[in-house]
Amino acid sequence: MEKALEQLINETPDAILIADGEGIIIFWNQGAQLIFGHTAAEAVGQSLDLIIPENLRDRHWDGYRRVMTSGETKYSTRLLSSPGLRKDGTRVSLEFSMVLLRNSAGEREGCASIMRDVTQRWQKEQELRERLAACESKKP
Repeated sequence: MEKALEQLINETPDAILIADGEGIIIFWNQGAQLIFGHTAAEAVGQSLDLIIPENLRDRHWDGYRRVMTSGETKYSTRLLSSPGLRKDGTRVSLEFSMVLLRNSAGEREGCASIMRDVTQRWQKEQELRERLAACESKKP
């Protein structure tokens, strides 16, 4: 079973990453490399700013610090959507879940996320919205 879990974590095309309480990346799987372009060697030890678009960083860090301080998040059972930043500077549309991690004493240690690239779906939905708006504007 341990081997199966290791394969699941390391070989899924979804990004799985863990950051400590300060937002420093401490785990980065192959899926994260596929989505963001950074190898684990490049990402581990770096700030989450590595994958957060600059214009969203203040809002992200306000929320991250609040969760790390309070231990409370309204997102523990909801899927989140947010843009991410690839190594080449392009944006990617993401959906992700997050889990607040605690040590054996129950103290907050960091956060884990499982992220999926939904860029193609988002672009198709955007095209459909634009086509619908164009059709509706032509109505008499």
